[in-house]
Order: sequence, then C-alpha cells, then structure tokens
Amino acid sequence: MLGKAKFLLPLWKIKKTISGKMPRGRIAKRQNGCQGVVLRNNRSSMKPKITLDFVWKTIKEYFLMFFGMMLYSFGWIGCILPANGVGGGAAGLSLVLCTALENIGIQIQIGTMVFLINAVLLIIVGWNFGIKTIYCVLVISVGMNFWQDVLPEGNFLGIDNLLAIVMGGILAGAGIALCFSQGGSTGGTDIVAMIINKYRTISYGKILIYSDFVIIASSLLVDKGISTVIYGYVMTAVVGYTVDMIMAGSQQSSQVLIVTHDYEKMADAIAQNIHRGVTLIESQGWYSKEHSKIVMVVCRKSETAMILKFVKTIDPDAFMTVGSVMGVYGKGFQAINKV
Repeated sequence: MLGKAKFLLPLWKIKKTISGKMPRGRIAKRQNGCQGVVLRNNRSSMKPKITLDFVWKTIKEYFLMFFGMMLYSFGWIGCILPANGVGGGAAGLSLVLCTALENIGIQIQIGTMVFLINAVLLIIVGWNFGIKTIYCVLVISVGMNFWQDVLPEGNFLGIDNLLAIVMGGILAGAGIALCFSQGGSTGGTDIVAMIINKYRTISYGKILIYSDFVIIASSLLVDKGISTVIYGYVMTAVVGYTVDMIMAGSQQSSQVLIVTHDYEKMADAIAQNIHRGVTLIESQGWYSKEHSKIVMVVCRKSETAMILKFVKTIDPDAFMTVGSVMGVYGKGFQAINKV
C-alpha cells in the first residue's frame, strides 16, 4: 500500500513551483517519479469572449467618443476661436502656439498642433493612456482641422463674443463628458498630470487648475488682450460646470441620515410610501449614552422633501442630515451593468 501511495508536494514547494520553477501547463514530477501538482495555463480563460453584445458595446463606445470629440472640436473652432477666446488644455496651448507662429509667418492648423503636443506627451509618458485616449486625440486633431476648413472665417454665428464663449464652453464640456462616460480621455493636461505625478505627489485637480491658469495667461505674450484672458477663464468655468452636470447631474441623489427613537415607524413609513430601501445603523449618543439606530436612506433629490415631511410628522425632535451623493448605482437607480 505504501509503495503505491502518491505524495503531494509540500506547501512551500508548491509556492516555489508556482513562482516559476516549473513550466506552465505541464505535470510537475519529483525526482523519485511521484506525481505532483498540475498547473494549467488559464490565460485563455481571462480573455473576454467576443459576442454580439460585446461588439455592439464597443462600436457604441467609439461612436459616442467620436461624436463627443467632434462636438468639442466645433465648440473650439466654431465658437471660441471666432470670439477671440482662449482656453486651457492642449487645445488652448495649441491656439497660443499657433498665434505665436502666425506672428512670424508660419501657418499651422490648430488640430495639427494639438496632435503634435499630445504625441510628444504620450511619448514621454510611455503610451500608457490606452487606445481610447489615442483615438480621442486623433479625432480631436482631425475634427479641428475639418471644422477649420469647412466653417467660414469670423463670427459666422452673429452673436456676442461672450455668448459665443459660453456656447463654445457648453459644447466642449458636453463633448468631454461624452468622452469620459465611455472611458476615454482628451489627453493634454491629463497626460501632464500623469507625468508630474511620476516625480511628485500633487493633487490631480491642482495640476489641471494651475496648468490651465498658466496657459490662458500666456495668451498675453502673443498680443492677446486682457479680454481674451477673461474669456478664457469664463470658458474654463463653463466647461467644468457642464462636465460635472452631465457626468453627475443625472445621478445626483441625496443620502438622508435620521437619528430618532421611532426608527421602526420611520423606516416603515419611508419604505411603504416612498418605496426606497432603508438601512438601520447601530448608534450611541455620546452625551446621553443612549443606544439607538440611525435610519439611512438614499433617494432622488425630489424625494427629499417627502422624507422631511414624514420626519416632521413622526418625530419632530428627530435629528436629520441630508448630503449630496454624486453617483448612485444599483436597484432603483442606474443599473451597475449599464455603467
């Protein structure tokens, strides 16, 4: 019986084998001929299955990114440029550089300059931003050159410069939000932030703000007036607000925390009338030392007033806080599998 027994490798040898001592996909055998641990190459199981839904989702993502970047390009070429405006990011820097080169007699289209700037940044960072970023950069570059060739020169919209700047910021922000929602990136200062964070730990938001501030202010060096700088800061604010509203506005909800002794009655009233899930959290008042439960509800902002009405009716002495939640995913809200 002992001669026929098969011995398994000890745990430390299994770890040693897994770390690279044994070829993948083969049976590891000890020198005495006993069978050991079987390791299989499971790389193929990690690959995503190419299904019709997967193909359709990919096509949809790239189409939305294309539409968003064309919208972004039109906002710049059709609205901001004719209004003598400027902005941040690679597009704003390209506009400043193109103006500087134009002053010495060199003509380069803005889209071409955007491509050159992003190409240099991507080479520095090592092309780690993914295919979607490269795709978006290419669409921006081609789109800007396309709109610059097709659209008439000057303020063809016939509106006030400030209104044109606001409109351009809204269009550019909507395009960026579409790109972000599909996992893309417009490059530019995003790549700059990644490069800086390689060497120093600085807040991503601070890098974007500082870089945009410097780019817009640098337009003064190429004979742009103070009004151009002001337009640039207005445009940057409009873009940021538009991106936030589109990205988080539709998912904005409220998280309500209610401290009350009538937590059971409060939870029943919310669940039965507003049809929202309720979570009870164990709590203790530090001053009173009394144990109780906090009623937590996540709901739409429009439903917050209804909850406040129930709190007034059931327990006027309750303590209630309402906080904004930027994104809520799950049953009753946006489905996680559709994010």
